[in-house]
Amino acid sequence: MFPELSPLIRVVLVLVSVIAAGVVVAGVTIVGPRRLRGLVRTVPGHLREVAPYVGALGVILVISAFGREGLQSVSQLYGLYLTGTIFAIEGEFVAWLQSHATDGATRLLSWTYVYGYAFLLVFPLLAYAALEESTQLKRLLAAYTLNYAIGLVVYTIVFAHGPRNVMPDMVTSLLYTTTPDFQHLTTQINIRSNVFPSLHTSLSVTVAALAYRTRDVYPLWTVLSGILATGVVFSTMYLGIHWALDVVAGIVLALACVWIVCEYVE
Repeated sequence: MFPELSPLIRVVLVLVSVIAAGVVVAGVTIVGPRRLRGLVRTVPGHLREVAPYVGALGVILVISAFGREGLQSVSQLYGLYLTGTIFAIEGEFVAWLQSHATDGATRLLSWTYVYGYAFLLVFPLLAYAALEESTQLKRLLAAYTLNYAIGLVVYTIVFAHGPRNVMPDMVTSLLYTTTPDFQHLTTQINIRSNVFPSLHTSLSVTVAALAYRTRDVYPLWTVLSGILATGVVFSTMYLGIHWALDVVAGIVLALACVWIVCEYVE
C-alpha cells in the first residue's frame, strides 16, 4: 500500500486508514446508528462547550512537539538520574518477558502498541460527542491534557533510559523486528529518555477508566477499551520500551487524572 511514498508518509497513511476503518466499524456497532445520526444535532453545541478544553490540549501538544528537545536538555543537565535506581528495583524483569517472546505475540503486540493505542485515543472522541451531554467529552479532553502536561513535567524532572538502552544484549526493540516500518513513526515522537512515566500506559488506562464510568451507556466499549488498554500496557514492557515501574507510574498518573476530571469537570 502506498509504495511510491516516503516511508514516514506511508506509515502515517496506513495508520490513519486503519484507525478510520476501526472508528467506522466501532461507531456502527458501539455508538449505534441512532446516536450517529444525532451527531448533526449534538456536535455544534458540544464544540462550543469543549472549545476551551480543545485549546488547552492543543497548547500542550504544541509544547510537547516543539519543546521536547529543549526540555530533554534541561532534564539531562538538572534532572534526577533514575535509570540505575529503576534497574536496581526491578532488575531483569523486561528481559525475562522478552525471553518468552514469539513471532506471533510480537506482531500482535506491535500492532496493539501502534494501532490499538491510536484507536483508544480517537474513538472515544466520537463516542462521547454522540451523547446528549458534553460532560464526558470534556472530561476526556481534560484528562488527555493533564496526562500530557504532568508527563512533560515529570520527563523534565526525571532523566531515565528504557531497558533496551540499559540491557542491549538482553532486551531488543521487538517493535521493529516484525514491523520495521514503525520505526519511521516512533522516531518522530519518542525520545529515549522519556520513559518515566509511560504515557502509553497512562493514556490507555485513562480511556479505559472513563469508559468504565459510562458502562451503562456503552457496555461493549467498556470491555473493548479494557482489553486494548491491557494489551497496550503489556506491550510497552514486552517490546522493551518501558520498565515495569514506568507502567506502574503511568497507571497512578491515569487514575489521578481521572479522579481530578471527574471531581472538577461537570
